Amino acid sequence: MEEKEIHIEDEELQEEQTVNETDKEAEAEEQQSDEVAEEQDPLTEAQAQIADLKDKYLRQVAEFDNYRKRTLKERAELILNGGEKTITALLPVIDDMERAIASGEKTDDPQVLREGMTLIYQKLMKVLESQGVSKIETQDADFDTSLHEAVALVPGMGDDKKGKVIDCMATGYKLNDKVIRYAKVAVGQ
Repeated sequence: MEEKEIHIEDEELQEEQTVNETDKEAEAEEQQSDEVAEEQDPLTEAQAQIADLKDKYLRQVAEFDNYRKRTLKERAELILNGGEKTITALLPVIDDMERAIASGEKTDDPQVLREGMTLIYQKLMKVLESQGVSKIETQDADFDTSLHEAVALVPGMGDDKKGKVIDCMATGYKLNDKVIRYAKVAVGQ
């Protein structure tokens, strides 16, 4: 019996040793996998961060491309339809001109035609002023190269007329303080 007990104890010891060895092996494997996981973890993190940054970059590029296309389209529309407001404002003046032409065929009185043309001219000037167009004043003005274009020099006008605008051959116009046509003038010398 003693032999049986010793034999059983030996078997139990061997089992414990096997379990201890298995536990040690499992611990060693676990340590190795932890080390490998720690080694892979920064790499995995970096790859995830790269993927995230790549996604953000692609979205930004697509968003900028859409913005560029939209602004080009808006610019093209503005160029094509930019004068729409002005043209719409001028249409009533064209209607008045057509009526004046039609009524001019019915009458021979030049005074009526003159008054009609004057009214249409005044209406046209009001429309242009509402669009930001204004005349460049030349009467008794000093010659200014930023507003006037000298087409003639008139000598012998006296010292009081020297450097002054004597006559205006073509009226100049400004659009919102920008000269769109210089006034063609004769200047005293």
